[in-house]
Amino acid sequence: MVRLFAIMMAAMVALAACQPVSPTLGTDGKPLSKVYKIGRNDAGKLQFRMLDSVNALRQAQGVAPVALNPQLNAAAATHSRDMSVQNRPWHFGSDGSSPIDRVQRVGYTGQLVGENIAETYETELETLAAWLEQPDTRRTIMSKNAADMGFSWFQEANGKIWWTMIMANPSSTPLIPEANPAATRLVPARVDNPEETATDEEDIPTVGTTG
Repeated sequence: MVRLFAIMMAAMVALAACQPVSPTLGTDGKPLSKVYKIGRNDAGKLQFRMLDSVNALRQAQGVAPVALNPQLNAAAATHSRDMSVQNRPWHFGSDGSSPIDRVQRVGYTGQLVGENIAETYETELETLAAWLEQPDTRRTIMSKNAADMGFSWFQEANGKIWWTMIMANPSSTPLIPEANPAATRLVPARVDNPEETATDEEDIPTVGTTG
């Protein structure tokens, strides 16, 4: 059911991207792919779009919904920017911090359930679909222990996006996270394309990567 929902969601994203406009051509005369560009005022829209999608998936599996948490959003934003600085998608900060360290630094006193990260040029819903394809990142999204969610990103000038999702439980004692194997897709070093606006269950915490 989750896989089917992910496929349907990806199809909806593709259909939504269809616009009756002439494509921009490159020097070879072929149409250029568009970069998903996130605007300054898109933060709330993207976060609630992700929240609604995650909760629809959880509801389909009989799992309680999660709520956006501003502290977890802040921790996710910090790590997304830091991954860009380090130029690699992983769960340790440039200062050696772990996901639980970052959650504690923003004042969140509950239990970290898991952290998903991605390095990609894809949209937030395409990234969610990719996370659903991997057992570790899907487990974080669908965890029955999760009650709060943080979601944020950092986008570089060339369009590359560093996404971070954090799931946590405010009613549980904090635990030290245990990393799971992660699969990372290679991405090109740069993309020279025109912009496309973004407006158009386990007790052990899980960390997962895709990109």
